Amino acid sequence: MNPTLATMTPRPPRIMLYSHDTFGLGHLRRSRALAEAITRANPTASALILTGSPVAGRFTFPARVDHVRLPGVTKLRDGSYESQTLGMDIEQTTELRAGLIRATAEQYDPDILIVDKEPTGFRGELLPTLDLLSGERRARLVLGLRDVLDEPAVLAAEWDRKGAIAATERYYDELWIYGLRSIYDPTEGLALGEDVKRRMHWTGYLRRALSTEAAPVDDPYVLVTPGGGGDGQSMVNLVLSAYEQDPTLGPRAMLVYGPFLSGETRADFEARVAKLNGRVTAVGFDSQIEALFAGAEGVVCMGGYNTFCEVLSFDKRAVIVPRTVPRLEQYIRASRAEELGLVRMLCDTGQGMTTQSMIDAIRALPDQTKPSQAVSDGLLDGLDYVTDRVSVLLAKAADKAAE
Repeated sequence: MNPTLATMTPRPPRIMLYSHDTFGLGHLRRSRALAEAITRANPTASALILTGSPVAGRFTFPARVDHVRLPGVTKLRDGSYESQTLGMDIEQTTELRAGLIRATAEQYDPDILIVDKEPTGFRGELLPTLDLLSGERRARLVLGLRDVLDEPAVLAAEWDRKGAIAATERYYDELWIYGLRSIYDPTEGLALGEDVKRRMHWTGYLRRALSTEAAPVDDPYVLVTPGGGGDGQSMVNLVLSAYEQDPTLGPRAMLVYGPFLSGETRADFEARVAKLNGRVTAVGFDSQIEALFAGAEGVVCMGGYNTFCEVLSFDKRAVIVPRTVPRLEQYIRASRAEELGLVRMLCDTGQGMTTQSMIDAIRALPDQTKPSQAVSDGLLDGLDYVTDRVSVLLAKAADKAAE
C-alpha cells in the first residue's frame, strides 16, 4: 500500500520521468525541460529523471530536479543495440536496467510517471515498473510522444512487435503529444482504440528559454549544430566544404560538434576549421546552447525535436539537414516544416546535398521568413499545457486518496 495513501499525510508532489536515451541527447533534454517547467510551476514539487544518457552528468539541473544514470547502451546505424560497458550482453544489461528502474520507483514513490516515447521502455524494461505503479500505489502514468515518431507503416510494425499498443491501452492515463495536430499526427497508422484517443492531449511544442542573460554578440554568426553529433558528420562536412569553396561566404559559422562527434572524424574537422582562419570556429559541447541560438543570425542544423524547438523558440531562420536512417522522423518533421514556411530543408531529394546547395542556402538565410511569420497559434504552448495537466493529475490523485 502506498504509505502516502495509507497515512493520508500530505507530502510534496513527486514526478518521475523516464527517458531511455540509447542515442543522442534528445530524450534527456526533453525530460530536463519538462522537469524544470513542472518544478518551477509548483515550488513544492520535485522531479527525478531516469536516463541512459552517457553525458547526463555534464548538464546542470535546477533545484528539486535530479537524475539517476542507467547503464548505457548504444544504438547502431542498423537500429540494433549493444551494451556500452560492464562486460555484459544486451539482455543482461536490460535486466539490470529494469531492476534499477523498478527499485528507484519503489523508493521514490512518484505521484506521476512521465514516460518518453517508448510505452514499454527499452526492450520492455519498463513493464515491471508500470505494473508496480499502476497497482496499489496508483501513480498517474503519462506517455509523452514527440511530434513525429516515424513513417506510419514502419511505426505500426514497430509498436506491434513491442506490444506497445496493448501497453498504452492498459497502463497510461494520458498521452501527451508535444506538437500540434495541424502540423503532424505521430499516431497516424497506429491502431489505437477510441478510449486511448480520448486520453490524448496535443500540448504544442516545448518552448526553450535562456537560463541566464545571453552575452552581447560582437559580430554576426550562423550557428551550426548537429545536436548530439552522433550522426552529424555529413552535415558538418557540407558546411565546412561550403566555407572552403566560397571564400566570400558569410557571416562566420560557429560550429558546435556535440558530445558524440569525436575521434578521427572530429580531428579531421578541427584541422579544416583551423585553415579557415576564423571564418568558422568550433566547440565540442555546450550544455547552454540556448544562448548560442539566441545570438545567431541564422541556424544550420539537423532535424531533431529539441533543435527544432530551439529554432521555433528563438524564432530563427534555419536550414535543416535531416537524417534519413535508421528512421525518417527528422525528414518528416523537416519536410512538413518546410511546407508550412517554418524552415528550409536540404536533403538527398530536391536540390540535393551538394556544396553549392549549402552555399546557396546559407546566403539565402537573411531572406527567409521567420517561423513566427508562418505559424503562431499555440505553437509553443507545450510547457504551459504540461504544467496544467500535472496540476489536474495531482488534484485527481488527492481526490482519490481522500475517498
